[in-house]
Amino acid sequence: MTHTITLIPGDGIGPEVTSAVVSILKASGVAIDWEPHDAGVIAVERTGQTLPATLVESIRRNKVALKGPVTTPIAAGFTSVNVGLRKALDLYANLRPVWNLPGVDARFQGVDLVIVRENTEDLYAGLEHEVVPGVVESLKIITERASTRIAHFAFRHAERHRRKRVTAIHKANIMKLSDGLFLECARRVAREYPGVAYDERIVDAACMQLVMFPERFDVLLLPNLYGDIVSDLCAGLVGGLGVVGAANLGADIGVFEAVHGSAPDIAGKNAANPTALLLSAVLMLRHIDENDAADRIMKALAGVLTAGRVRTRDLGGAASTTEFADAVSAAL
Repeated sequence: MTHTITLIPGDGIGPEVTSAVVSILKASGVAIDWEPHDAGVIAVERTGQTLPATLVESIRRNKVALKGPVTTPIAAGFTSVNVGLRKALDLYANLRPVWNLPGVDARFQGVDLVIVRENTEDLYAGLEHEVVPGVVESLKIITERASTRIAHFAFRHAERHRRKRVTAIHKANIMKLSDGLFLECARRVAREYPGVAYDERIVDAACMQLVMFPERFDVLLLPNLYGDIVSDLCAGLVGGLGVVGAANLGADIGVFEAVHGSAPDIAGKNAANPTALLLSAVLMLRHIDENDAADRIMKALAGVLTAGRVRTRDLGGAASTTEFADAVSAAL
């Protein structure tokens, strides 16, 4: 079977890591017909839009996309392309598995977490305005609908993958209405899944526990902003954003992306580590039922990392992006 998949190379190091991952997927033997589309800075230069309608339509049609990093300007410029895609396609669940890769040094070993983050509302949606000069208001919107469906997603994922516990992360001691509603929905959903344990943690206490005893957690269920912060914290437990993949999932659409930035300081130098996007591509392969290829890629990646002869600079080596991709392809 040939899969038609939308490809968003992104900018900065995006085109380099995307090309590397595409080459590994080709070596795996999976038949993919790629539909490339621009987004962000490059799309603005070429079309005048950060999120062209042709890109959104391509993803709607194909149901699956692989996305490289896209630059988001800080404190000015256009709004986040990632947020725009999530809203346009109702990609309500952000899924980030976090585990140790063999051969990668990390502060902890034996970490095996899954971050389930609500992806469409909360402060992260960026609904803000200037009330008067010097006063800005940002809106934190939490709804029963979004909170309920992300809770169901977390518990379904736990059941499907034989996870034992879902922990809801919140600040309902202070934000009693908004985070209180999120908790109320999580508790109600938890009662429908008696085979999965449920508990709760205040977000600041959870962060402290994560950097001391990450083995105490299993599946973490979070609103959007806390999820963004805690997922990066968890990536730091296992070696950083360069070794963690991610998926943005809706009812019938999946966009799979690297969670790191576009790293313009090393763009064009063929030095970036493609592992994060490769792990995202593995999630994509499982999503489209290409599990054999996903397993073989993971085995090949583990072999290259364990051998240690071919490593990119962030992992203590001197290999280029293409050399690392070639090594994984050769292992396949």
